[in-house]
Amino acid sequence: MAQAVGGTSATYREVLGATGALLPVISFFGRLPLAVILFGSVLLVTRTSGSLATGGTVACALALGQVAMGPVVGRLADRHGQRSVVLCCSLLNALAIACYTLGALAGLSTPLLMALGVLAGATVPGIGPLARARGVALVRRGGADERVVNTVLSLESTMDELSFVIGPALIGVAAFVGHPAYAFGAAALLVAGCGTAFALHPTATAVRPVAAPALKEPRDRRPRMPREVGLVRLGLVFLGVLLGGCGAGITALTQKLGQEDQAGLVYAAMGVMSAVVGLSMAAVPERFGLALRWRVATAAAALLSLLLIGAQSMTGLYVAVTVFGAVFAPNLITGFGLTERAVPGERIAEGMTFASSAFVGGQAVTLAVAGRLAQSHGPAAAFTVGSVAAALAFGVALLVKTPAGPGVTPAVAAPSGSGRGA
Repeated sequence: MAQAVGGTSATYREVLGATGALLPVISFFGRLPLAVILFGSVLLVTRTSGSLATGGTVACALALGQVAMGPVVGRLADRHGQRSVVLCCSLLNALAIACYTLGALAGLSTPLLMALGVLAGATVPGIGPLARARGVALVRRGGADERVVNTVLSLESTMDELSFVIGPALIGVAAFVGHPAYAFGAAALLVAGCGTAFALHPTATAVRPVAAPALKEPRDRRPRMPREVGLVRLGLVFLGVLLGGCGAGITALTQKLGQEDQAGLVYAAMGVMSAVVGLSMAAVPERFGLALRWRVATAAAALLSLLLIGAQSMTGLYVAVTVFGAVFAPNLITGFGLTERAVPGERIAEGMTFASSAFVGGQAVTLAVAGRLAQSHGPAAAFTVGSVAAALAFGVALLVKTPAGPGVTPAVAAPSGSGRGA
């Protein structure tokens, strides 16, 4: 056991040696605003409109904006480099979040709020998936093996989980001390500051833009996405539905119990356990293949999600989400691991952002549907939607095979000595 822990620590040190210690910090705080606005939109609009159904509908519009434009941001980053794309999107996103928040506080009509939500989602800079692409490029540049690549993905997914711990917690604290809008103000500042820092960090040139001649090739001559990529995206959609159902159910149950201000903290409890397990995923032996890992993780999610349906009290809810949280990070880490192994190298940013958008898309639709179900039929209805989605994700996982490896080695810039962060 001690040897395994020591080996895992050494692998994480190798990853940080490639990326620098500063880059993960910047990318973590840069992706935190997405967690705030995705989860917080339900609470913000529900608070200002008085309707959970309206909150879910507007949050769905925001998430769908991100889903529609996320792959476009990734494709632009592949073609033009991460620096200019992230810098532009970060500044636009900060402005869009501010307008959306002011619109909710002003009590704008639902269609106008939906339009502002779409704009806030469409301008998300995609720091999470782009950080994955950048980290993989950096370690592959150094000749790292698959275990180190998997550790990059574990670290990135753990930071995603931590962002979805702190994001809801910020919303919960803001709602408790005053208003959810306070957290949205912090999100606008963070995406402007940390998004800019991520864009200007020296490692932004780690993944080279696709060469100009390749951009002129006919669409049918671009490297094709293998069958496994589509299957993994479908599985991630169902996992997004699972998380969306959990979020709607948590909001509805805390409201039913008169503890709506604890919704963010309940969500954070789930994320804490998920993040802890996510960090330990780097210790999983490579012989335990990605496809088998996903089958085990999705099966566990389907079974443990049943605990949420039976939750009737705050204590029961905290226990259920904490236990369930242990299986969520392995699902995301493995899904992104399968994506990284399958997509052609020159489409890595597009592949990662598309995978992220598939997950968010499933969550987006569910926020609207499950929110209305919870309002009409109670929290158990929303949790049931999530449980059924987990079962469907397991069905998809049964069809997925572990890809042999990346179709094309990612184009990376030559080492530049001081190209890593402090």
